[in-house]
Amino acid sequence: MVGLFEDGDKMSDVQSQMLRGSFKLTRVGVTEVKKPVNIQRGGKNIMLTATFDIFVDLPAELKGSHLSRNLEVLSQVLDESVRGQAKGLESLGARICTELLNRHEYATCSEVHITADYFMEREVNGGTSSLENYLLKASAVKFRDGEMRKSIGVEVIGMTACPCAMEEVRDRYLARYPDCKELLETIPIITHNQRNISSLVVEVPGEHDVEADDLINLLEGALSSPTREILKRKHEADIVERAHANPKFVEDVVRDVLSAVLERYIHMPDDVKIIVKSESQESIHKHNAFAERVTTLGELKE
Repeated sequence: MVGLFEDGDKMSDVQSQMLRGSFKLTRVGVTEVKKPVNIQRGGKNIMLTATFDIFVDLPAELKGSHLSRNLEVLSQVLDESVRGQAKGLESLGARICTELLNRHEYATCSEVHITADYFMEREVNGGTSSLENYLLKASAVKFRDGEMRKSIGVEVIGMTACPCAMEEVRDRYLARYPDCKELLETIPIITHNQRNISSLVVEVPGEHDVEADDLINLLEGALSSPTREILKRKHEADIVERAHANPKFVEDVVRDVLSAVLERYIHMPDDVKIIVKSESQESIHKHNAFAERVTTLGELKE
């Protein structure tokens, strides 16, 4: 964007200069805008520090977009959220998209992406609790013809244990200790572990709600084991034992999340978009393992 400048006593609106033979741009806007957000949901008042990326499209004949309007819209909508009028990040994004089209009369599409750190108190075995950090991911897209699509998602960090190495080690133990065959075939065996980062994004139809807490539970339930911030030695052993009793590839994680999503949200429309990603940061390799599925509820039902 080229800003306003003064030419003698005359102010020139450079952004509005008309071009010939140029190209339309899909997204023009501002990124990495950090603001406090107040969410009223489930009888709770949740304060978040959110990061916004805010865009509109730009027609071929216009030189630039009025970026200050994006920030003015954000300020206006966030003022409304402080007064308790925002029930979720995805709803906040939808409101911003609507106002962007009101302010950018030349645009045919507006788009907002929001991320925010989110904390949940999680119980650790033995009655200990830990305040755990997750990442919220929301987005909204609105077209001037009225179509609105919004989504909410989460990212979690957990643990996976490799089933491939586990079975190879088991075979070696069986060869070394044939007298222990019955035991070795039934108990978890040592394997290498990975820090796993998985995410789930669910499109939210207008008449439905999707809770971020539910998405976090679905993701953590699909891992070999969740991980926790505060762990005593006994609790560390509990997590290691749980993970090795439940070894998984990233492919397993994604498929188990998809199964849980289908069961939890089967009542929602078939065209609801689902994105699941899982990446395991390897401990014995110098690369990572990754799996993803982009689909709809209708495809999952089939």
